[in-house]
Parts: sequence; structure tokens; C-alpha cells
Amino acid sequence: MRGKRILLGVTGGIAAYKSAYLVRELVRAGADVRVVMTEAATEFIAPLTFSALTKQPVGTDLWSRDQATGSAIGTRHIHLATWCDCMLIAPASANTLAKLAHGLSDNLVTVLALACRKPVIVAPTMDADMFLNEATQHNIAVLRERGFGVIPPAEGEHASGLYGPGRLPEVEVIRAFLKKLFDRTAEDLRKVKMLVTAGPTHEPIDPVRYISNRSSGKMGFALALAAAQRGAEVTLVTGPVSLETPRNVKRIDVETAEHMRAAVVKVARQQRVIAMAAAVADYAPALPADRKIKKDGQNGGLELTLKSTPDILGELGRKKRKGTLLVGFALETNDGVSNAKEKLSKKNLDVIVLNAYTAQNPVFGSDRNTVTIIDRKGEEELPSLEKIEVANRILNRIRKLL
Repeated sequence: MRGKRILLGVTGGIAAYKSAYLVRELVRAGADVRVVMTEAATEFIAPLTFSALTKQPVGTDLWSRDQATGSAIGTRHIHLATWCDCMLIAPASANTLAKLAHGLSDNLVTVLALACRKPVIVAPTMDADMFLNEATQHNIAVLRERGFGVIPPAEGEHASGLYGPGRLPEVEVIRAFLKKLFDRTAEDLRKVKMLVTAGPTHEPIDPVRYISNRSSGKMGFALALAAAQRGAEVTLVTGPVSLETPRNVKRIDVETAEHMRAAVVKVARQQRVIAMAAAVADYAPALPADRKIKKDGQNGGLELTLKSTPDILGELGRKKRKGTLLVGFALETNDGVSNAKEKLSKKNLDVIVLNAYTAQNPVFGSDRNTVTIIDRKGEEELPSLEKIEVANRILNRIRKLL
């Protein structure tokens, strides 16, 4: 924690007073802490408290004026978005979470959160019923998809008398979360150009129907997010998914396997690392209809002639340039390790990540995954982990091979 620059945003709620204890412990740990507050937060704790603890001015309002110069004091704090190593919003009220999820910026905390290009972490803190409300859960899910870190709230008794989730976690829990974040975002991939593919492809049968698979794209998006957090210059080529673009990632949307091949080939030569996490369809209709195929007139059935789609990974392996690291993914239902090792060799890969599809590891659409990371020197079987943690384990292996 020593030397880390932390921007703390404090929003309105009874737990705002606990942020003073958090600031004190972060300063004791050697962090350089600056504080900004919403107007509602000042109803619960005075800015002077944070100023005394940090020995720095505290921003509370975008529009308050310096009496000597007449300039807006709040605008002086905007540079904090680039100054910090991370921004932590604790407590993060339901109102603030909703504003961030919808891109609203009407106070100093939300303005800085939207302007910040470094990791932004929120600690949702509110009454249990508010936390469990469908709208709040949706907003938290949206922020996760965009790359915000979310510290799960503690459970316990609230000021209202209710019992349940929504309490601000203890200082030790927040410190541990920050330490883990800094450990994995040490920018050890700084300026490494990395291409990641994600999601399924849609192969049209007619203008309405298509052949696809169950891929959600979450693993590829997690890999792109984690790489960007570690300093990589990430290009993400993705099939059709309903996921938010991770922060600091260049996104290219495609639909079919042919489209994905064209997009990948166009940018592949500039990449140091290529990670092909997309679940590209193996087959596509040979002659897609230009009009919707009517059900009546098919004599009770429909015959499709399928053709093989381009083997993008195989092509990259054949044309791989010296110094390029190529990572493949394999989903297997049986003989997983042996099949993955065969693919590693056959397609000239440096690393392959095996997803073993089982009832215990359904993979598709889940936020967790169980994988085995295999290279030419051995294999590492991981336990069930959040996909962002799986992504960082994959990047750890990549980093060792660069």
C-alpha cells in the first residue's frame, strides 16, 4: 500500500463516518489519500475531519468558488482522476450506483469516477432492502461488466433495525481488496499490445435465423479487462454479446466467423499477444437464404447444407511471427487434457486454456470457471474461480513467457 495514490469518494449514508477510520488506516499504511465528498455526505461527517486526516483539501462541490480568485474550487480537483492509482467510493449509496450505471455526473464524486481511467472500486452501502432491490442489483451488475471493482457489503444489523446485507465492510476487508487489486494491476504488461477475441459468432440461415452456440463472451471480456488493468494496449474483437465494453479497451464488433477472421487478420501483425477466447462456429450454412424461409412448404422438415468456417486459430498458428505469443482456448466434454495438448501442438500455440464442461462447471453465462492452463512445459489445474481471477492467472502465465 505504501506510495499508492488513492482517491476516496464519500457519498451520503450513515456509514460515511466509518470512512474516517478507513482514511486513517490507509494513511498509516503509507498511502497518499485524497478525499472528495457528495453534498449528502457532508450531512453525516464534516469535510474538516478528512482534511485533518489527509493534510489535504477536501472537494465537496463542483461549483463552490474561491473568494480570492472567483474560480470554481471543484474544477481544481478534476486532475485527481489522472493523479490516482485507483478511486474508491466507500460508502457508495444506491443513488450513486444508479448514477454511475447510467453515466450521470452531477457531483464531484461521479464526475471523477467517470473521468478516471484507473480502476474504480465501489463499496455498496445501504439498507438491506435497498441493496436487494432488483434495480440496485442490476446497477451493480452493469458496473461489474464495465470493469468497476465491487466490494461485497457485510451483513448485519442496520440503523433502520433491519438485518441483512448492505453494511460497509470492515476496514481490514477493504484494505485486503485494495492490496489484491494493486498486486494484480501492477502494470506488468504495460504497453504490451494484446488482441483478445470473445463471444460466439452468428452464421445466418436466412435474414431471421442463424446457427450459433451458448458462449456469453464473459471469459474473453474478463481477459480483456484484466489485461487493460495491467497496462496492456488491448484490442477486443467480439461476436454478438450483451456485455459492456471494458475500460481502456478498443472494441471491434463482428457477427460471423468470416467477419471475425477479417478483423483479426487486419490487426494481428501489430500484436505481441493474441488470445483467441471466442467460440467461433465450426460450421455455417453454405447458401443462406435472402428471404425468410417459410415453415409451410418444407414438408415437415428443413435440410441445410453446411460448410466449414475458417480456422482462424490454425491460420494464426501457421503464420505466427517470431516474438508473438499465441493463446488458444478449448472446451471439451471428454478427454479434455489430451485433446487440449493435441490442439496446442497441432495449431502451434504457446498456451492453451482448457474449459472442461461438466454439470459442476457449466461455463456458459457463469461468472465463475474451472480451467486448466497448459503450455509446453506443463499444466496448472485451477479451482473454481471468478472469471476475472481466471483471467489474471492466464495473464500470469503469459507474463512469464514474454
